[in-house]
Amino acid sequence: MREADPKKQMCLNEKCKDFGRKNTGNIIKKGFNAKGNQMFKCKTCGVRFPETKGTVFYNRHLTEDQIIMICKLLVEKNGIRAIERIMEIHRDTVSSVVEDLARHAKEVTDFLISNVGLTKVEVDEMWSFVKKTKRSCRRRRGSR
Repeated sequence: MREADPKKQMCLNEKCKDFGRKNTGNIIKKGFNAKGNQMFKCKTCGVRFPETKGTVFYNRHLTEDQIIMICKLLVEKNGIRAIERIMEIHRDTVSSVVEDLARHAKEVTDFLISNVGLTKVEVDEMWSFVKKTKRSCRRRRGSR
């Protein structure tokens, strides 16, 4: 993923007094999980969490590379079904990734520009597609 820095992490336990606060010194590295993601621990409340918690990569069976490829295919104006065929991933999984991308828009935008090398224009095009797709996903769900 990216360099795991405890200073950039924050406790995601809503009951913790340091919830949502970065760079307070309460987060420490605490080993790795089965997927190889860096684990962190909040010294205040004792909760452990992976580096992917609170991101589009959290709790996914897809690899980081697959999620990045979905982003790149969205930038190229491929639809959900086209991405399904290209990557051989079920369209519901692709739709779920698109919905998570929309929920994590700012973090995803920063990641795509700094780590993937997309331009701001390409990312804007991707978000335009996500917005259009999200609207049509809602209509399909409501019609069932």
